[in-house]
Parts: sequence; C-alpha cells; structure tokens
Amino acid sequence: MSHEYSRRGKNWFTAMGVLFIVMALIVLTRNLLIWGPEFVLDFFLSAEVTNEKISAGMLVFGILMIFLGFRKIN
Repeated sequence: MSHEYSRRGKNWFTAMGVLFIVMALIVLTRNLLIWGPEFVLDFFLSAEVTNEKISAGMLVFGILMIFLGFRKIN
C-alpha cells in the first residue's frame, strides 16, 4: 500500500460510535411503533430516568465517538 493511504475514520472509535447510534435508533424506533409519539414524548419529558433518555444519551455518545475517530492524530 501507498504511504499516502489514509485509514482516517476506520478505527475502534468510529465502529463503536456507529454501533451506539444504530442501537439507539433501534430502541427509539421500537418504542415509537409500540407506544406512539405522544407516549414517547411524555417519557422524554418525565422526571424519571427512562429508556428514551438513555437512548438519547447513546446517540450523543455515539456521535462523540465518531468525532473522536475522525480527529487527526499528530
């Protein structure tokens, strides 16, 4: 391979970030189909820790992991 070949974005961080995002989207989609949008919104806005809030955190964490995977290491 050439020395100019860049493996940018193909590392453990981006793989785990994509995994977290996919899992969070599966959970949110499942809950929307089972409970409907009004209940899911109520779960998001309630004071308790719910599955929807954990999924939102997983989305944020997945995006953070992808950004860490694409950062340039000098």
